[in-house]
Amino acid sequence: MPEKSSRKYHRVLTIAGSDSGGGAGIQADLKTISANGCYGMSVITALTAQNTRGVSAIHPVPVEFVRQQIEAVLSDIGTDAVKIGMLFSPELIRCVALELIRFQVKKVVLDPVMVATSGDKLLQDDAVAALKTHLLPLATLITPNLPEAGVLLGRVIATPEDVAPAAEELAEMGCCNILIKGGHFEDAASDDLLYLGKEKRAITLPGVRINTQNTHGTGCTLSSAIAANMARGLPVEEAVRQGKDYVTDAIAAGAEYTIGQGHGPVHHFHRFF
Repeated sequence: MPEKSSRKYHRVLTIAGSDSGGGAGIQADLKTISANGCYGMSVITALTAQNTRGVSAIHPVPVEFVRQQIEAVLSDIGTDAVKIGMLFSPELIRCVALELIRFQVKKVVLDPVMVATSGDKLLQDDAVAALKTHLLPLATLITPNLPEAGVLLGRVIATPEDVAPAAEELAEMGCCNILIKGGHFEDAASDDLLYLGKEKRAITLPGVRINTQNTHGTGCTLSSAIAANMARGLPVEEAVRQGKDYVTDAIAAGAEYTIGQGHGPVHHFHRFF
């Protein structure tokens, strides 16, 4: 047998739901991980019947089978970073948390997916408490949008001035690095705020709103790009900056495409074609 090569991939495991339309979820994650120079692996937590117009059905994967997927990947291949997306129930959240602890995963990007771009609800109410208790303390970075940050805090984040205090409060829940995405504010800017808890430093990441309805899966794409950057060894701030640049370019590159009748996807492979 030939000797094994010494070359190694930067590995990223995504734990999330499947999007049959290909624009978000596991499908978007794997495209993004590949486009950002890493080897992608997946643990599917739920199947969705989904297209550009919305989610018509959700079929949760049994919790024990999710656990077996995680064990299969991490016991053999291992990972350099984990991205976590759609987790449907408290039992599933606790299972994922226990496996992350068991395999001593160090870099975790948590995208607390609660509502789809279409407005469809993706997370059970009692799962929010489990998310805060079991997963937030294990995460290196969480990436909520404004509504998701509001759900975690139990209040509405109404103005741009509310964002920095909200990030500080979220950091007190156990995850010291918070990226609150500002795309839901209805103005020309689409600024995000990164709060680095250990340094107690808030960084505004400016963004210009791109006029397109092709924004399906932007949250999945951003969190996966950040996880890929962290897997390649970048520190949190630089991983976030490069991830934001990637998703902004992906939105711009896909803005004029027509696919489906609703919110189309971003162009994940804009750097290649």
